[in-house]
Amino acid sequence: MFYRFCCKLTKKLKSFTLAKKKIVFYTCGDNKKQANAAYLIGSYAVMHLQKTPEEAYSLLVSRNSTYLSFRDASFGTCMYNLNILDCLRAIYKALQFGWLDFSQFDVEEYEHYERAENGDFNWIIPGKFLAFSGPHPKSKIENGYPLHAPEAYFPYFRKHNITAIVRLNKKMYDAKRFTDMGFEHHDLFFVDGSTPNDAIVRKFLNICENADGAIAVHCKAGLGRTGTLIGCYMMKHYRLTASEAIAWMRICRPGSVIGPQQNFVEDKQISLWSEGDVFREKMNEQENGKLAVTRILSGVDDITINGSNKSRMSKKEEYSDDEERNGITQGDKLRALKSKRQARTTTGSLSMPSPHGLGILYYFNECHICYFKGSHVGTSNENPKENVIVVEHLVPTWTVCRQLCTPMAVGFVIPWQASGSTLLEPLRHRVARVLSGVSAF
Repeated sequence: MFYRFCCKLTKKLKSFTLAKKKIVFYTCGDNKKQANAAYLIGSYAVMHLQKTPEEAYSLLVSRNSTYLSFRDASFGTCMYNLNILDCLRAIYKALQFGWLDFSQFDVEEYEHYERAENGDFNWIIPGKFLAFSGPHPKSKIENGYPLHAPEAYFPYFRKHNITAIVRLNKKMYDAKRFTDMGFEHHDLFFVDGSTPNDAIVRKFLNICENADGAIAVHCKAGLGRTGTLIGCYMMKHYRLTASEAIAWMRICRPGSVIGPQQNFVEDKQISLWSEGDVFREKMNEQENGKLAVTRILSGVDDITINGSNKSRMSKKEEYSDDEERNGITQGDKLRALKSKRQARTTTGSLSMPSPHGLGILYYFNECHICYFKGSHVGTSNENPKENVIVVEHLVPTWTVCRQLCTPMAVGFVIPWQASGSTLLEPLRHRVARVLSGVSAF
């Protein structure tokens, strides 16, 4: 929304026909909409009008205006508030560090991949951290939410130099499915909705500081635990405040960092700033030839963190191994909420191609159930993805589809009623199940 707002306002400001007119941005009396509108126009002032966060915020409150704070996505009592100034400061820092660059931003790609049926992932720091919903043993629809097997992510991860995966939830899939394909895979489990201990924080930082490429991090929904640890890295290595880190993550991936995790991130700010200062000092010494170390590991060897989390231990951490696998957890609730929210937005202004038929898309060893427009789509020289709406990724069935086309074809779409569709008959029940669970179509 921020990107589209900026594009629309910039276009009006540069319009020759509007050159002598004032542009008024307004909203209704709803307090929530007023806060959202203030965030949009304030962020525009920071990004495009070279205002500092404080200057932009002072304009918003110059007439004693007050705005609602932003809260987390949990279902309980609000424990932590973010205000508009926190968000403006997050935008300002993101511009400084090069995380926010609309000249390089692909809004269509962002909106595509943030949808549950297309992977449910977002870049938090471009080229460094990708947050995503936890993979499942096989692709399917569960409680209205599309789940994806690890193989569904391989093409995108390879294309964007993601070399390591960090799993924070219980084991729902075999890690070998990633490692056998050349990815590093790390398990750092802690309970859904809880906060990590210092050992987990140190291990996470160690992994990220030594990764050769980008890191994909997931828990169950890819929001709470995922955002908490990425936030720790941002505070240590970029000296963001806790509120700036949380605000930026929610701008990139709404719903990130939940409940007591917000207070945990705030409590860790000072110690992580100190660790980051020492880390950078050591790195500078290494670059200046004062140290013979060729690789500095995460953490500071001469600093001990004295178990600051012990006071936070509660009965919530007396956890059954099967609870997250079989029970309804916070992650399940958040994924269900996100799925419903996206289904609503699809019926609005989001532009989607008009589907003309159901088919199977095969493209560079990827296989999907899809809708397509036109009588047929795809040749050996075209990208058929441009003309389809992907419904579900299929891992084990692409070889069946390949039998229907020349082996030289790079990509193609097979209409469901195509000749030889008896080969697709085993998939018919799967398609029916997908269609019953995907309200976007």
